[in-house]
Amino acid sequence: MKIIAAIKQVPERDAQIALAPSGQWLDEDDLAYTINEPDAYALEEALQLKEKNGGEVIVVCLGPERVASTLREALAKGADRAIHVEFDELATLDTLAVARMLADAIKPESPDLILTGLQSDDLGLGQTGVVLAELLGIPHATIIMQVERTSTGLRVKRELEDGWFQHVDMPLPALLTIQSGGNKLRYATLMGIKKAKSKQTVAVTPADPAAPAILLDKVYLPSKQKRTEILKGSPTDVAAQIVEKLKFEVRAL
Repeated sequence: MKIIAAIKQVPERDAQIALAPSGQWLDEDDLAYTINEPDAYALEEALQLKEKNGGEVIVVCLGPERVASTLREALAKGADRAIHVEFDELATLDTLAVARMLADAIKPESPDLILTGLQSDDLGLGQTGVVLAELLGIPHATIIMQVERTSTGLRVKRELEDGWFQHVDMPLPALLTIQSGGNKLRYATLMGIKKAKSKQTVAVTPADPAAPAILLDKVYLPSKQKRTEILKGSPTDVAAQIVEKLKFEVRAL
């Protein structure tokens, strides 16, 4: 079973961020990077499927030279080989361009299964996986908690709302977007780190992307504001107004 785990490198969650002078993205000069958390769960699911069913796990990552550290981490955890899709100006790409570049790198591998994280920690769009599946012409399912290999393909467990789950039988090849928390993430062992040095990493150069359909105009910090409002009426009326504001303005309920 050949499994592709598409991963993304994102700024660490506790990194001190600053906006670039252009105002269109972050200042990346002093940022520390790590693997996107939902993608880490996708990688873990891929490794567990390989351990149960055999085959190989290939990690694919799009980005500049710095993503090599994230690929090495994935190899140290147990991935068999890596594909680095080289592209420096990630902030200029929209979801479709990213998915096209990943699709071009993945097609020659003809994988049985492609796993991605549900969404990225930096943009949080949750679109790349499903767009990638459409470009490859394969079925997909999202918000996956568990994956089981069957005689006819896969049986997956999807997370729905209000504590409900859905079990779906799917054929192969397929693409799944993995929800965080379904498995316990493993750490890279010392032996795994040593083995990673001898594992293959192939660099591919994608074609120049088309003009993006969506442009990122500006990135800015949320504005802070204070507002005082006096509610009038009987205690019952005031309580009803407070509940309405908590629901529809503050969205705390």
